[in-house]
Amino acid sequence: MKRFYKLVAALPENGGYSIRLDGRPVKTPARHPLILPTSDLAAAVVAEWDMQGETIDPRYMPFTGLANAAIDRVAPDPAAFTRDIAAYGETDLLCYRAEEPPELVARQTAAWDPLLDWARRRYDIAFEIATGIIHRPQPPATIARLAEAVSARDPFALAGLSPLVTIGGSLVAALASAEGAIAPDAAFDATHLDELWQAEQWGEDWLATDARDARRRDFIAAASFLTLLRQ
Repeated sequence: MKRFYKLVAALPENGGYSIRLDGRPVKTPARHPLILPTSDLAAAVVAEWDMQGETIDPRYMPFTGLANAAIDRVAPDPAAFTRDIAAYGETDLLCYRAEEPPELVARQTAAWDPLLDWARRRYDIAFEIATGIIHRPQPPATIARLAEAVSARDPFALAGLSPLVTIGGSLVAALASAEGAIAPDAAFDATHLDELWQAEQWGEDWLATDARDARRRDFIAAASFLTLLRQ
């Protein structure tokens, strides 16, 4: 889409901040008003729109995209969205360990155990750890408390949490990143530990590297979105 505006601003509206292009309110794809809950997030979205050149490129507007998702996709049915995210707690990546080689096992232990320890303390839960890919059920109390941690979030926080979970495959790592217990880059590396280790051992082509770099950008953008919600 060709850029059709000159000035971008955020104005207070309905307890949030409305994004305006030349004074006209921006709408989401579903035609809802784009109203953001915090001034910091609004400023970041204004910057995304302001930096566009002659053509508007949504690939460089991750905060706008996540805000649109919060309003159009999550807010109409947050319970369904919550269930989808919370389901990752039943098969969390961090609970499934390699049997060998010893070097990979040691890396998993070093990267994943601190995240599980954080979740144990934070939510008063226990985990069942398995080796291999055979499913091992988690305690019902663990599943319930992780689900409560997800459901306590509003639509904007759920929209930001979702990419952290789906990209990394770990609800625990996503929650730790969302709550500032681990840096986003470190959380991404932890959830891609096996892939990174394989690349070290056998090499990697540029397509795989580009794909992982794109996932990293999306992961960090989602974590930054959540930080802007807290400020």
